Amino acid sequence: MPKTTTDNRPELKPVNFGAAAIDIGSKMHMAAVNPACTDVAVRSFGTFTQDLHDLADWFKACGVTSVAMESTGVYWIPVYEILEHRRLM
Repeated sequence: MPKTTTDNRPELKPVNFGAAAIDIGSKMHMAAVNPACTDVAVRSFGTFTQDLHDLADWFKACGVTSVAMESTGVYWIPVYEILEHRRLM
């Protein structure tokens, strides 16, 4: 039987420690990484080019090797291009 947490749900075990996630928005992107690699595991980033490079730098510093993105519309394209160029996608 799996170990349970205090709220009676099974404990989730990490599958990919190098994974990150981004919720893509038109004015802000919310990104999350493995909490073991940093003090602040969730950060917000703007949508301008320098903001996207800051996001990529943070991912690199946290050892991110793969990224899952959720997006509406075409807002994901600049993020994808920068992360792909940095070989994070």
